[in-house]
Amino acid sequence: MTATTQELNIAFSPCPNDTFVFHALAHGLVPGAPKLNVTYADINITNGLAAEGKGPEVLKISYAALPWALEQYKLLPCGGALGRGCGPLLLTAGGPLSVKRPAELTGRTIAVPSERSTAYLLFRLWAAQHVPDGIGEIIVMPFDEIMPAVRDGHIDAGLVIHEARFTYSSYGLHMLTDLGSWWEKDTGLPIPLGAIIARRDLDAEAITGWIRSSLQYAWDHPTASRDYVLSHAQELAPEVAKSHIDLYVNEFSMNLGDSGYAAISVLLERAAAEGLVPAVDPALLR
Repeated sequence: MTATTQELNIAFSPCPNDTFVFHALAHGLVPGAPKLNVTYADINITNGLAAEGKGPEVLKISYAALPWALEQYKLLPCGGALGRGCGPLLLTAGGPLSVKRPAELTGRTIAVPSERSTAYLLFRLWAAQHVPDGIGEIIVMPFDEIMPAVRDGHIDAGLVIHEARFTYSSYGLHMLTDLGSWWEKDTGLPIPLGAIIARRDLDAEAITGWIRSSLQYAWDHPTASRDYVLSHAQELAPEVAKSHIDLYVNEFSMNLGDSGYAAISVLLERAAAEGLVPAVDPALLR
């Protein structure tokens, strides 16, 4: 692929951080960029498409899904979600019979949004240190069902991401641990969450330039994407959407840099050591 390509197929989530980053590119506001054909899909879907090699040319996936995608897709150094103070949370109901300490998770039922998510890897790595006798059953359920299930006592704890950080208290839930804070203290590195990947037969340098231009446009015109963002995040109040963007779109969205790549490498190395993902050739990450 060259910079003169007429169309580019891409799949990313309808979450505010993705629509904010890609607004300008999706609306023809990046000079020289091709027309963008967008598919809005939950990251669980894009993770599967990438692993099968059947996805569009560019995809947003979990960093946890990279080991299954790197043969056909290249990790781009921009556009994704990686940062500090933005990790997944493990929530409990806070009632008299609920989990109060990490050790009490032994044998308990935990709901997670995906078993191929960075949140899940962080949870399993944390549990290996803090729940030595092992957790109980893992149940995969849609993200929007987890907090109600914890609140109603159907599960003992739930792993949540993104906007749940701002809304879990409205469900009467309590945070057992902030897995991002644990990761940062344990490694000194930022938290790798979502990656942008492109097929290896494409011009990754050109795509990187278009994404960076789109992000810079978003930062230079912070209200331009408002209607687009809110139209794809209809369940979120405008102030929650803004908080979401402010947290997940940061300097690492423009350039992963050495600390970003180090965070990705450490996550995948630790996960491989626990048997959670296949081992990755470090040369494929850059």
